[in-house]
Amino acid sequence: MSIWGKIIGGAAGFALGGPLGALLGGAAGHVVDRTVGERPSDVAGEAAAPTKQIAFTIAVIALGAKLAKADGTVTRAEVEAFRQVFHVAPDEVRNVARFFDQARKHAHGYEPYARQISGMFADQPAVLEELLGCLFHIAKADGHVSQEEDDYVRHVAQMFGFSIDDYERIRADHLGPTAGDPYQVIGVRHDAGDDAVKTAYRKLVHENHPDKLIAAGMPEEFIDVANEKLANINAAYDEIQKRRGLS
Repeated sequence: MSIWGKIIGGAAGFALGGPLGALLGGAAGHVVDRTVGERPSDVAGEAAAPTKQIAFTIAVIALGAKLAKADGTVTRAEVEAFRQVFHVAPDEVRNVARFFDQARKHAHGYEPYARQISGMFADQPAVLEELLGCLFHIAKADGHVSQEEDDYVRHVAQMFGFSIDDYERIRADHLGPTAGDPYQVIGVRHDAGDDAVKTAYRKLVHENHPDKLIAAGMPEEFIDVANEKLANINAAYDEIQKRRGLS
């Protein structure tokens, strides 16, 4: 069963709790009466894999819907990008759209959702990076990432525990490095030694391998985002090797 089928059918979602569980229950039409306080394991990162997959997906919907409102408008391109990139089957589009609209109209801000998902993946920051990548995909769907959208994703990243330098690297992974700088994608200084560059590159590849991310709780439906990021990391390293005359 796809992640969307699990969510729409309520499978495992009732165990989620917290603001993400409340959104799931409200949109799916069933009652979610467990709270984060009653299920501390869901925040501590000990939740079962299916629950983590559902949490990741609902967080993308919730934070993505709030992001779409960040610049004051929700464009059809943003909704379409969500449907295409995240592999929503034609027979599930209407139900997924209901979740998106529920999150967009909900009175809560995005902070409760960001806090809950950050707690669940506290030991897997690479998964949180992929969630930020999903937000960038939605933000750039209309061909332009506004300052309001950039500020929004930056604040979510800070809530996830990423530093400003981390955010600039993640941003470059998905939007392209400032002034075409591949060093920014790898996250090293221009004067870093060859060994330091290679170590940073290998660490990024290891942490961002799609198989590793899926094992940590990222649903397979989001693999295109992970593959694109890995391709950008490889391309940046290839460019650095070319500039340094390395093989």
